[in-house]
Amino acid sequence: MRKPEPCTLEAPLVRLEPLAADHAAELATAARDGELWNLRVTSVPAPGETTAYVAAALKGRDEGHMLPFVVRDLPSGRIIGCTRYHDIVPAVERLEIGYTWYGASWQRSHVNTTCKLLLLAHAFEALGAKLVGWRTDNYNFASQRAIERLGARKDGVLRHHALRRDGTVRDTVMYSLAAGEWPEVKAHLQYLLAKPREK
Repeated sequence: MRKPEPCTLEAPLVRLEPLAADHAAELATAARDGELWNLRVTSVPAPGETTAYVAAALKGRDEGHMLPFVVRDLPSGRIIGCTRYHDIVPAVERLEIGYTWYGASWQRSHVNTTCKLLLLAHAFEALGAKLVGWRTDNYNFASQRAIERLGARKDGVLRHHALRRDGTVRDTVMYSLAAGEWPEVKAHLQYLLAKPREK
């Protein structure tokens, strides 16, 4: 697997751009759309925490185990959220997709499907990953449904696995998609984007 390097991934309505320090203010604005930091089961930065959130993501990039992106809505030009590759392990040709959030106005829209199509295509077709994983809080049912809608398989649950923002300890639900499953999942995601969206 090739080492993931900063790059831009683009679709007709959405562009993933390498995260930079000067994106902090726009990400703070995106997080205010729905006051996402109040969600117990996500890691969206609260007001005043965005600069540190970005710095931690860039540190992970510099250390080689993360590759963070901002999500830009092309029609408006606005940054509407972020996502990243993380837990990148070239020795076993594996990485995970996570730290994903979008302003409330963009949830349950084309955005997540588009971003995952871009990230998965890059991981499997450009980088040569053999497996892409996801992890989410056991109480983040919306995230679990979104991951399953992509076609990922549930691997299991790691009990008492990670701290939440409020200091409680969560169980973590693990999912994955293998390279051999990618062609069918790619066709499915393209179908989801092409069909009329349910209201």
